Amino acid sequence: MKTVQVRNITIGEGRPKICVPIVGQTKEDILLEAGTFARIPVDVVEWRVDWFENVFDTEKVLDVAKDLQTVLKDTPILFTFRTAKEGGEKAISNEDYKALNMAVAKSGYVDLVDVEAFTGEEIVKSMIEEAHSYGVKVIASNHDFDATPAKDEIVRRLRMMQDYGADIPKMAVMPQSKQDVLTLLSATLEMSEQFADRPIITMSMAGTGVVSRLTGETFGSALTFGAATKASAPGQINVNELEQVLDIIHKSL
Repeated sequence: MKTVQVRNITIGEGRPKICVPIVGQTKEDILLEAGTFARIPVDVVEWRVDWFENVFDTEKVLDVAKDLQTVLKDTPILFTFRTAKEGGEKAISNEDYKALNMAVAKSGYVDLVDVEAFTGEEIVKSMIEEAHSYGVKVIASNHDFDATPAKDEIVRRLRMMQDYGADIPKMAVMPQSKQDVLTLLSATLEMSEQFADRPIITMSMAGTGVVSRLTGETFGSALTFGAATKASAPGQINVNELEQVLDIIHKSL
């Protein structure tokens, strides 16, 4: 299986990498929180730009991205506009979604961009190809905040993202039962062992699904999300506690 290298972080080998989101609304809040990350265990920082008050002003987004890169130094940055239809803060047209993501990818201020896989096959493939031309990696993602699809459907979506050319396919689902968590873990294992030729990311959300955020190394998910202050999705746990559990599991395998 191929790994994905972003700066000095190798995703897809060893212990699952820890990604911490920033969900500040103002430039000051965003940079202030980023300044605290030197004191916590973080491999990748996700800037959830859909929380930013000036997200529809591309020049202001680029201004923050530039300063964020300066503050975070060598820590890789994942740029994410999570759309309202997939649980994010704001709605956006497909054209504006592509334009914003590609402007930031072209800037050199970020290392990865998140592209929602159901934005449309043609636009998703074009975004992946263009991001790659700028040397930026792509996480293709899908989020179901209502339910957990059947195992075969989860695998199908992850394979679709891989076929589109994404560097890392990602799937997040909402469990309605403990069985749903097992469904997600089983799909992750099947994908990682039978179909994946690159790292994948999966998670079952909310309290019921917390175990899925901890057992990636066992079942095949290469990155997990932890909260420094405010969580960006249901079920994220404190990043310090997350690191402790991941280290215990890694040492036992």
